[in-house]
Amino acid sequence: MSSCLFLSFRFDAEPAAGETAKLDALLRATPKLAKALVHSPTAAASDPYVKDAAPPALVLQLYFDALPELEAAVSRAGHLGVLASRAEFPVLAAADVTQQAMMVRTFPVPEPTFKTPPGTPHCTYLVSYEGEAEDLNAWHAHYLEQHTVHMASFPEFRELEVYTRLDWVTQQPWRRANFMQRNKVVFDDLTALDRALHSPVRYAMRADFNAFPKFSGPNRHHAMATRVLRRAA
Repeated sequence: MSSCLFLSFRFDAEPAAGETAKLDALLRATPKLAKALVHSPTAAASDPYVKDAAPPALVLQLYFDALPELEAAVSRAGHLGVLASRAEFPVLAAADVTQQAMMVRTFPVPEPTFKTPPGTPHCTYLVSYEGEAEDLNAWHAHYLEQHTVHMASFPEFRELEVYTRLDWVTQQPWRRANFMQRNKVVFDDLTALDRALHSPVRYAMRADFNAFPKFSGPNRHHAMATRVLRRAA
């Protein structure tokens, strides 16, 4: 299974176009990077059960085939360390940033092909479980074996991934997050996500959520516009 680094940024001033272009170039040049997802807030989703506070201003999801490759990117002299340089990235370096590496678990979906034109941002519903379960093994077993079955039956659904914690090393200055789980569900656009959230699947998911093994801490849901970047050839 591959690993994924989550970098979440909260800032007030938007990066200039030049800083965003420099970020894209930096990510494409990252050694051993398999894929980068750049998530930015979109309009709030019409979820009948949750209305969370504002999402981070930027979330980077950086995929690596092996954990040591990810750790090299955030080592003391790692490729991504320049993001903490105010001279190079004035807005991103001044932001409140969290980092977390997680294991990627990918699940099949009935319709994995995007209907939007290539290169068009798609819509990702990022979900986080930020606390602790009384019995983490039982909690993950329920989620991975049962809850994902409901999720994979969403209409107009393109991708499903679940991320679980692992032990990892970083030497970058950002705060470490320790969420017990994250997941994402992906659609062509926000309209398709909203239709899914008002489908019978969402109500079945809520009933299953109420049957989860006990856990504490917040559970957040954020609709994001997602650009896909791949390593430069």
